[in-house]
Amino acid sequence: MKSTLLRSFLALAVISMISASAQTSSAAPAGTSALPAAPSAASGTPAATSPAPSTTIATGTGSKVGTINIEQAVFNTNEGQRDFEALRKKLEPKQNELKSQNDELEALQKQLQAQGDKLNEDARATLVKQIETKKKSFDRSVQDAQEDAQNQQKDIFQRILQKMAPVIVKHAQEGNFAMIVDTSNQWPQSPILWYGEQNDITKAVVDLYNTQSGVPAPTGAGATAPKPTTPKPVAPKPATPKPTTPQ
Repeated sequence: MKSTLLRSFLALAVISMISASAQTSSAAPAGTSALPAAPSAASGTPAATSPAPSTTIATGTGSKVGTINIEQAVFNTNEGQRDFEALRKKLEPKQNELKSQNDELEALQKQLQAQGDKLNEDARATLVKQIETKKKSFDRSVQDAQEDAQNQQKDIFQRILQKMAPVIVKHAQEGNFAMIVDTSNQWPQSPILWYGEQNDITKAVVDLYNTQSGVPAPTGAGATAPKPTTPKPVAPKPATPKPTTPQ
C-alpha cells in the first residue's frame, strides 16, 4: 500500500516532525540547525522556503552523513507491526464485502454475455441497467474504502513518527552526524542517487524506539513487517449492449 497521496503526506510529516524535534531538543549542541517546519498537508500551499520532500530531515554540527528509511523504520517497529496488523484485520470484513459485490457484478456480466443475444429488448435493457447501477455503487464503495484505509494508515504512521522523531534526533546528535537524509523513496523520486549502508541508522532507531516504547515484538516476528494494504478489488467493465437487429 503506497499511494502517491500517502507518500506525499509522509514526506511532509517527516520533515515537519523531525524539524520540530530538532528545534526543541534540549540535547541539541550549539549551532545545530533545523529545517523550517513544513506546512500541513491540508494547507495546499507550500511555503516558499520549504525544502523538497524526502531530502534533508535534520542537520547538526557533526562530521558524518547518515541515512534512514523512515517508512521502513515506522513499519518495522513492534508498535507499527502490531497496529498495522490490527488495522489489516479490522479492514478484512469490508474487503470481503467488496469482493462479494465484485463477484455479483461479474456474474451479471457473464449472464449478459451468455444470454444477451437471446433476451428480448426490454429484458436486455433491464439487465444492462442493473449492471450499470451495481457498478456505480461498487466504485463508490471501493473509493470510500480506500480513503478510509489510507486515513487510518496515515493516523498510525503519524502517531508513531511523532514519538520516533526525538529518538532520531538524539541518536544523530550522539553519533556525531552532520546530516540525516530519508531514503524511503528511490531516485528519481528522491534526489539521493546512491548511498552506502555503513551509516544507515534505520535499525538502530527501530531498536531504540522498541526499547523506549516497551511494546513487545509480535509473535513470530523476525521478518520485515508487511506493509498495510488498501482493499482494491478491480471492477470489470460491463459489456457494451449490442444493437438490436431490425426484423
